[in-house]
Amino acid sequence: VERDFEREYEKLQKLEDQTKKLHKDMKKSTEADTAMSKAAVKISGDLLSNPLCEQDQAFLESMTALDTAMKRMDAFNQEKVNQIQKTVIDPLKKYSSVFPSLNMAVKRREQALQDYKRLQAKVEKYEEKEKTGPIMVKLHQAREELRPVREDFEAKNKQLLEEMPKFYNSRIDYFQPSFEALIRAQVVYFTEMHKIFSELTDQIDQGGLTDEEREQQNEIKLNELRALSIVADD
Repeated sequence: VERDFEREYEKLQKLEDQTKKLHKDMKKSTEADTAMSKAAVKISGDLLSNPLCEQDQAFLESMTALDTAMKRMDAFNQEKVNQIQKTVIDPLKKYSSVFPSLNMAVKRREQALQDYKRLQAKVEKYEEKEKTGPIMVKLHQAREELRPVREDFEAKNKQLLEEMPKFYNSRIDYFQPSFEALIRAQVVYFTEMHKIFSELTDQIDQGGLTDEEREQQNEIKLNELRALSIVADD
């Protein structure tokens, strides 16, 4: 009986740990996404206010297109983060909130088991003694004391053995909608990102350039960016 109970409870303990870890990791992920998106908007805004934009109309147009794209990216990212919060992070938190009650039920079962073992040992002690009148009276009393305690333990044990597997098996039905929502949110976001950056490429790309010429142009632009104080090495 104990082996079956320990096996089922160990599975739930692992599930609790995994759920807490996933909840923590998902929060970190959305926080990192938000920070990245806000940083990209700030950088594009800083570039747009750079004095170079006052001297070069083409550069101004490119930076304006970049700033618009970053703001659109940030808006879609916030929608994604909000969706993940509602459909994944919040359900994970609610699921984790069930475990304290489960752990308390296990503690009550453990206390009932200890009471059962204590009184069972008392009964066995009297059973081993010589069957005198007083001993038989004490044995009867000990058995009467044991009976409700044993029934209480057996009831708690039976309930947990029946419900722990049900709880464990329910995880798939509970989490599947959340994970599907996570996938959909990511698909929508990256589909929009493809559109935004494709449009941005069309706006800032110079036609008629070979791949080598594009690399040279990129290197020139990269050197220009490296000259900016906001991205200069310490």
